[in-house]
Amino acid sequence: MSFQAYLDAVETKTGLTPRQLVEQAGERGFGPGTRATPIIEWLRDEYGLGRGHAMAIVHVVTKGEHINPKHVGSDGSHADASDRLWLDGKATKPDGW
Repeated sequence: MSFQAYLDAVETKTGLTPRQLVEQAGERGFGPGTRATPIIEWLRDEYGLGRGHAMAIVHVVTKGEHINPKHVGSDGSHADASDRLWLDGKATKPDGW
């Protein structure tokens, strides 16, 4: 599953876009420098997310919307088409994203 697919699945599970979850995380004081555990616990307790899906949100909360280019265009199971993640919801994703 690509990184973007994890974020899309989180949106399906929570009804919130990744950007909305990042904003909620910021309201709770989570951001760059926050360790993963408190974010994972919040997402588990409030939204029922498992560790894998929560870790996708942890990444965008703590590191932003860019991913390592080594995953772009690779043949691996986590390959993405771009080094930038779409956070504004599946319905608004541009063609080819």
